[in-house]
Amino acid sequence: METVLGIIGGSGLYNIAVLKEAQWVHIDSPWGEPSDAVKIGYANDLKVVFMPRHGRGHVHSPSSINYRANIDVMKRAGVTDLISISAVGSLKEELDPGTFVLVDQFIDRTINREKSFFGKGCVAHVSVADPVSPKLLDLVEDVCQKQALRYSRGGTYLAMEGPQFSSLAESLMYRQWGCDVIGMTNMPEAKLAREAEIAYASIAMVTDYDSWHPAHGSVDINSIIQVLHDNVAHAQALVDGVVNSISRLFVPCPIGSELALDFAIMTAEEKRCPELLAKLDAVAGRVL
Repeated sequence: METVLGIIGGSGLYNIAVLKEAQWVHIDSPWGEPSDAVKIGYANDLKVVFMPRHGRGHVHSPSSINYRANIDVMKRAGVTDLISISAVGSLKEELDPGTFVLVDQFIDRTINREKSFFGKGCVAHVSVADPVSPKLLDLVEDVCQKQALRYSRGGTYLAMEGPQFSSLAESLMYRQWGCDVIGMTNMPEAKLAREAEIAYASIAMVTDYDSWHPAHGSVDINSIIQVLHDNVAHAQALVDGVVNSISRLFVPCPIGSELALDFAIMTAEEKRCPELLAKLDAVAGRVL
């Protein structure tokens, strides 16, 4: 089995330069329209599938993104390992703008999103105790070190609904919870990747200090955009490093991402909904 690397680009990252002879391909999903077509190509014999999370031109807000369709499309394209890149605010003094945080935990505060491929007619309970693949974190950390990027390994990502930024009271509360960064897009993305048995890692690019920092005040969108542009250049280089370093032969995930559905489906075979099963053909085909 060969590795197929998926990249989901967040704000500012609407394309990647590393692919040769790549094409934008629209892949239909039974879960609706994905954010955009995917760019599929090869780099040093590695198949890479790229999707801009907000669509080219940034047409989707965090709440209007069809996360289920996006992950389903990645699965249909054969993705085995998925790197998610997103812009975030920092909730810690030491995580200053320009830092890359290699997230390993999430708190989901989103309220308006479909969060599972499963439901009535095919119930499944998938563990997300460890939502991020250690093998991918090791890989990304190694690339960060080689490229002398400012990074911090580990941290909790607070996913808020958006599209507005936090109030001061919310920002202070999330700091009391011990969260490290705050963003709007990694949930339910990480949960859905787990359900789809895709190893997942999140690279959070810090653009600001959210609204808690007394010396910075409320979030300044102009400052965010400037830092974002600087971060994107580093993100392109990081993606290039990951592409060149990842094993071409598939390496099993230490937390069993590729086997997440082994004991998850609870509904008896004779009670399963045929219509839902048809939609699950890519995500859960291995166990169904």
